[in-house]
Amino acid sequence: MIQGSIVALVTPMDESGAVDNDSLKRLVEFHIEQGTDALVAVGTTGESATLDENEHCQVIQTIVELVDDRMPVIAGTGANSTTEAIALTRKAKQVGADACLLVTPYYNKPTQQGLYLHHRAVAEAVDIPQILYNVPGRTACDMLPETVGRLAEVPNIIGIKEATGDLSRVKRIHELCGDDFAMYSGDDASSCEFCLLGGQGVITVTGNVAPRLMHQMVQAAIDGNRETALSIDARLWGLHKHLFIQANPIPVKWAVAEMGLMTRGIRLPLTWLTEDCHDAVRGAMHQAEVL
Repeated sequence: MIQGSIVALVTPMDESGAVDNDSLKRLVEFHIEQGTDALVAVGTTGESATLDENEHCQVIQTIVELVDDRMPVIAGTGANSTTEAIALTRKAKQVGADACLLVTPYYNKPTQQGLYLHHRAVAEAVDIPQILYNVPGRTACDMLPETVGRLAEVPNIIGIKEATGDLSRVKRIHELCGDDFAMYSGDDASSCEFCLLGGQGVITVTGNVAPRLMHQMVQAAIDGNRETALSIDARLWGLHKHLFIQANPIPVKWAVAEMGLMTRGIRLPLTWLTEDCHDAVRGAMHQAEVL
């Protein structure tokens, strides 16, 4: 089971918006050195919505090759078209991803039965471990724990990234799915408590900026060391808050560029972090001692 601090990696771009592979290599090495437990390639934070299919698959392949089996790579392959999700998931398997992360279909608002049939179809089409991703704040679609319980019976659906911030779901999903089904927080602000309640880790935005602290905090929480976990999390609180001062990944890309790890690039309709937000994000970085 993959566990720990799983970084939803930004996709570095140059000022024209082209993917910057030199910066991508630098980021991968940074996370390996800092103790990140796994990477998500081309999730929401990796700007999956603005990469075309060829770019999407190429970035996954590049990250897999750069990591070179030094940590697990989870490929973001969700889509609001089942056939597209199958195609992306199949390609991720072909290039060597260890698992796939599939967001609930967004915008078209499927029923719970539609969610079940969608995810079952992808799992049955591609034999690779798959992690469900529930983030109703972005998708306008909430996968209920009871639907998760049904999907947990599909052999290669191994876990869920639960990004509602509703901690009561940790216990409910565990009751429905059992010990062998992984639960990952998708909400940095509540991730410490999520792991203290029995979660196996967090798929994190904050970990892009403070990977070592996120690894230490999550490991302490998984181990049940509440006081240590909360103490570390207090240092991260500003990042948990201010990395969402504008839409993700706008603030986190600015922060990673401030650290000198990548060039300053993002794709429309997203724009670079506005100057009035710089002090808040920079202050959070100083609090976490990453600047």
